[in-house]
Amino acid sequence: MSPYPNRRHILVAAATLPLLSSAALLRAAEPDLSALSDITGTAKPIDAAERAARLARAQALMRATGIGAVVIEPGSSMIYFTGVRWHTSERLTLAILPVEGDPCIVTPFFEEPSVRETLAVPAEVRVWQEDENPMAVVAGFLRDRTLGGRPIGIEENVRYFAAAVLARVLPGAPQVSANPVVRGCRMIKTAPEIALMHAATEVTLAAYRWTHARVEKGMTGPDISALMAAATRKLGGAPEFSMALVGEASAYPHGSREIHRVAAGQVVLMDCGCTVQGYQSDISRTWVHGTANAEQRRTWDQVARGQQVAFAAARIGVAAGSIDDAVRRHYESLGLGPGYKLPGLSHRTGHGIGMDGHEPVNFVHGETTKLAAGMCFSDEPGIYAPGKFGVRIEDCFHMTDAGPKWFSTPPKSIDAPLG
Repeated sequence: MSPYPNRRHILVAAATLPLLSSAALLRAAEPDLSALSDITGTAKPIDAAERAARLARAQALMRATGIGAVVIEPGSSMIYFTGVRWHTSERLTLAILPVEGDPCIVTPFFEEPSVRETLAVPAEVRVWQEDENPMAVVAGFLRDRTLGGRPIGIEENVRYFAAAVLARVLPGAPQVSANPVVRGCRMIKTAPEIALMHAATEVTLAAYRWTHARVEKGMTGPDISALMAAATRKLGGAPEFSMALVGEASAYPHGSREIHRVAAGQVVLMDCGCTVQGYQSDISRTWVHGTANAEQRRTWDQVARGQQVAFAAARIGVAAGSIDDAVRRHYESLGLGPGYKLPGLSHRTGHGIGMDGHEPVNFVHGETTKLAAGMCFSDEPGIYAPGKFGVRIEDCFHMTDAGPKWFSTPPKSIDAPLG
């Protein structure tokens, strides 16, 4: 069934009714989403108790590592610890997490009311005027907390110029990586975080089911992506990405500039995710429009097996890189690769996921971080044959003491590609 039941009539209208506004034409061309409704109503946002526990965990890690405070710029880490949703610009807004006591937000004077709108934890707010140095305000806060001579953890997304100015105004405080603190908190998801990732996953799965049934001959990747994004929004998710690769474009993990159209026997590879209450999903599905040939079926089955190899290798205490190694050993036994060579798997087997679609750490050769309960990963060992096609099946899982647990159940057949 076409998602645009009057598509041909719309094209005629565009040609014959020049006075009809472009906005009206766009409204007429919107897909019929009446069968969909918001499914996120029971998703519970992160509450005050959860945020207090995060700060307590961060401060315990600071004490263990000798860090006096952590400096964070806007982004997911600032949201994670303080709730503040802000943007980076030349005017610095920062969060400082001290080893003891409440955090501090440093922001321009005229931005304070807006910054406070999303502040979700008890915190001091210090402002700076346009003719003042914001890092001097940061230094003042640290000195007031008797932290001016303690190591300062710099979160990995803080820009160089900000750290450099802080070093000049507070020369007695050595700067160190904040990764032991920030990653130490964010990599281990709690039950409320995992519940929100489940909610995002359910939205993406429902959007896939709706979209898959409406993919037609002649559609382009952007056509399909638009359907997926529209469905995701109607289902209550905020689309993060919606990629649809058709035909040869599927052989390149992030697609091609060439326009490819759906046709009988063509591979369609989709990689999509959304956000619910700040937490993300990431799912890939691959199918053939019409009937799959023997090579397409064989490759799909190999990828499905590779995904299970990765899942079986993911155990508490093993190095993250060993999951990637296990998949490559399997693929090499099939004559693929070796290593990252093509045809085969040219990218890492998976990545961390949470508030960001890609978070530390990765399933990539050489990664020594040990898996622990609460870590969340994608599992996506695709196979790509340049000039022909590619297959990627991606589902995410979270680690438990008993091993990995899927957020979404992987499909078992190219003939039932959504599971």
